[in-house]
Amino acid sequence: MLPTDLPELPRLPGVSYVMPVLNEEQHLERAVRTILAQRYDGEKEIVLALGPSSDRSDEIAERIAAEDPRVRLVPNPGRDIPIGLNLAIANSRHAVVIRVDAHSELTPDYTERGIAALAAEGAANVGGIMRAAGRTPVQRAIAAGYNSPYGLGGGAYHGDGTPGPAESAYLGIFRREALDAVGGYDPGIRRGEDWELNLRIRRAGGLIWFDPSLGVTYWPRASYGALSRQFFATGAWRAVITRRHPRETPWRFYAPGTLVLGLAASLVVLVLQSIGLVPWPWWSLVHLVPLAYVCAVLFATTRLQGLHGIRARLLGLAALVTMHLSWGAGFLYGLAGGAGRTVDRSRV
Repeated sequence: MLPTDLPELPRLPGVSYVMPVLNEEQHLERAVRTILAQRYDGEKEIVLALGPSSDRSDEIAERIAAEDPRVRLVPNPGRDIPIGLNLAIANSRHAVVIRVDAHSELTPDYTERGIAALAAEGAANVGGIMRAAGRTPVQRAIAAGYNSPYGLGGGAYHGDGTPGPAESAYLGIFRREALDAVGGYDPGIRRGEDWELNLRIRRAGGLIWFDPSLGVTYWPRASYGALSRQFFATGAWRAVITRRHPRETPWRFYAPGTLVLGLAASLVVLVLQSIGLVPWPWWSLVHLVPLAYVCAVLFATTRLQGLHGIRARLLGLAALVTMHLSWGAGFLYGLAGGAGRTVDRSRV
């Protein structure tokens, strides 16, 4: 359990940034530069956990570390994100641990504001808003899905909500005592590790605090195939977490899987009806599921921000459908037999 009152932080506590890295040559250097450029006068270090990348990520990381002694490297041969994060945390030394991702960029005042919130609220972990962005038309469409409640939905960090207690946090600015008290990330959870960790912190008596003044730019997958692989893996591991913690699972996590079941049932009934094995009148009610979904997703597409023109909206529609169906299929797969060796290979 966490102590009721965490020790008071010094005015400028040292900060350890921990980052798992796998095939991030397009984003790694810029992500590290935004950390080094943080407007914060306390001591800083960056620990990069290097997975078995097949691109130039290791080369870039080694060059950055050679240029700046604040950057240190640890190997993560198993490639999994939670294991890499635990290795980076174990090789860090400061009172505040900030999780960062290679495909994310922090605003200049992120550290300063986050530590202020930690101290003011007595929180164990503080998180802000994930603002997805894109460079290509497809990536911008996917980013619009990320930024929409009709895409990912749920967590406050996908919108511009008000400050307050939260169930989880995007990335996270942690008191080291909180991570130590719960044993860090669960190495057996390959996706959804943030939510699961924050659940254990809350169970231990820690406060998770959402502060919308904290902004992080996130660069999502740039193709529908990569998005589908990512979301299938995420859905599968979310099902594993759901099986472990059914009482704490919000209802929204069941929605995509229910949708996939409804669409599959409609398709099966349609085939049986077409060959005369099932009568049309009452069984046809199941076809209301795809009809309702088409109406809902078309409406959601009109609400996506930052997309202009018919082509952009169609790309956004494709992004939403890919998110919903891939996540839902993965969730059902995970519920049926566990995630097994399912991993996110969308960046390989």
